Amino acid sequence: MKTRTRTLGIALTLAICVSGGQLGNAGGSPSEAAGGGASVKGTVKFQGTPTRPKPISMAADLSCAKEHATPVLTEEVMTDSRGLLQNVIVFVSEGLGDRKFDPPTQPVVIDQRGCMFQPHVLALRVNQPLEMINDDSTAHNIHPLPASNREWNKAEIPGTKLVESFPREEIAIPVKCNIHPWMRGYLAVFKHPYFAVTGRDGSFDLSNLPPGTYTIEAWHEKFGTATQKITVGANETKNIDFVFKSM
Repeated sequence: MKTRTRTLGIALTLAICVSGGQLGNAGGSPSEAAGGGASVKGTVKFQGTPTRPKPISMAADLSCAKEHATPVLTEEVMTDSRGLLQNVIVFVSEGLGDRKFDPPTQPVVIDQRGCMFQPHVLALRVNQPLEMINDDSTAHNIHPLPASNREWNKAEIPGTKLVESFPREEIAIPVKCNIHPWMRGYLAVFKHPYFAVTGRDGSFDLSNLPPGTYTIEAWHEKFGTATQKITVGANETKNIDFVFKSM
């Protein structure tokens, strides 16, 4: 799914309010960011009745099936009882101008454990090391399918580690394991540190932004993208809530 793809039948409602809050930083340390103390926080929700996760059959590889006492469920749409939506990438898509940011040297990690990619959605920086670990007793392979970066496909035997990186920004790159077709996830690559992936509580925090006017974008693998503009001042925190809704 490309960055600007929008899924028909998805409407966006939003609520914006100004509040105080703690400051943090997504995707990098405060010292490397442009600074300014501004913060954009919020949640992402799904309103309606989402498709229920389905059990994944791992019968094709018994070593995978033996890793789980109960069935593993698909991860395309994950919400809690309040509709708070997990695995949404929220980021600044416009407003940073020509600011440059050095990539972190510390790697981000994607684990192959229980014959699943963990996490299902991972965000990192341009040229930041991506460490891929095989914690299973069976072989895997990592096969990203980028549109703007180089495609590669690397086998990985049990107990080993691989390291790669992406030289260009791209949101988001599908990644799969050719050995186990149910293993699918996404990688998002950014040229700046202002991004977050929502967890179980559907929340995000884009902190230490320079004062300015920004377009904030939310991306989900099934629901497409939604954007809204916001202006934030020095040492100011604003809340933005994204709500995807079925028609």
